[in-house]
This record gives sequence, structure tokens and C-alpha cells, in this order.
Amino acid sequence: MRALVLGVWIALAVLPVPSDAQVMATADYLARMDGNGDGRVSLSEYQAWMSYAFDGMDRDGDGVLATHEQPGGKGPPLARAVHLARLAERFGRQDANGDGWLDAGELAAPPR
Repeated sequence: MRALVLGVWIALAVLPVPSDAQVMATADYLARMDGNGDGRVSLSEYQAWMSYAFDGMDRDGDGVLATHEQPGGKGPPLARAVHLARLAERFGRQDANGDGWLDAGELAAPPR
């Protein structure tokens, strides 16, 4: 038992503790993505927030990033549906507990 307690203390001593600035930055990021203010981010909120760059680059508004609309004018055309599917896949990897929502901890952690 003493060895277990000692092991826990050692583990806690070496694990990184998020700074107040990191905690505040994550909370701010969550608040910006959380369109309905319920303290968690749904897939649709995640896709809406993460699509701002796509929407900005799609100058003709046709839902497809043509080669000339992409950074450097390179790459195959990218349809909005494909972009949203990629975001859904990333959301699924980031949703560590599989509840269909992202909380502040899941947003702060890199996708698995």
C-alpha cells in the first residue's frame, strides 16, 4: 500500500500541470465554438467553427475549393462535403469518451 501511495505521489510530481493561461485559453476556445452556450461542443458546432477558412477561401461560394482558391494555387478541388466528413472523422478521434460532445479537456488534447 505504501508503495502504491508513493508511486502516485511520484507520478503526480512529474506530470505536467496546465498553467492558468492554458486553462483560460481552452475555456475561451470552448466558449467561442459553443454556439448554444451549453458548455460543450457538438459536431455541428465543431464543423461550423472549423469551416471558417474553407468558407473564406471559397470565393465564388460554390461549395468547392478549386485549385486556384487554395493556398499556393495547388491541390485537387475539395468539396465542402468532403471537408465536413474529414472534420467529422477528426471530431470522432478527439471525442475521447465517445459521448458525442467535446468538452474543454477533449478540445485541449490532440486527437488520438
